[in-house]
Amino acid sequence: VQLQASGGGLVQAGGSLRLSCAASGRALRFYNMGWFRQAPGKDREFVVAVNWSGGSPHYADSVKGRFTISTYNAKNTVYLQMNSLEPEDTAVYYCAAGGVPYSDRWAYWGQGTLVTVSS
Repeated sequence: VQLQASGGGLVQAGGSLRLSCAASGRALRFYNMGWFRQAPGKDREFVVAVNWSGGSPHYADSVKGRFTISTYNAKNTVYLQMNSLEPEDTAVYYCAAGGVPYSDRWAYWGQGTLVTVSS
């Protein structure tokens, strides 16, 4: 599985961005999908995960109510809609496949896309 993340950029606080993660090599429906982020000088942290077969997504407390993960089977793509962005959301965001929520041990990782939120 190869993952390609995109959609990052510069946005003002309170704004929105939508990240995309396109997969190739195998249909994503066989995997859990997740998003992580790493802020400058900090460890990578879990943001959200979802299973393609159903069930509720798992969100980190810091993004609940602001971020939404969704999947689009036909395009083999997972999205992260980020609303009400805060400067603390500034980070490189990574998509991942083949892991469990809240764990950092995932099988496949994308290259990351930078999100910068200005105050």
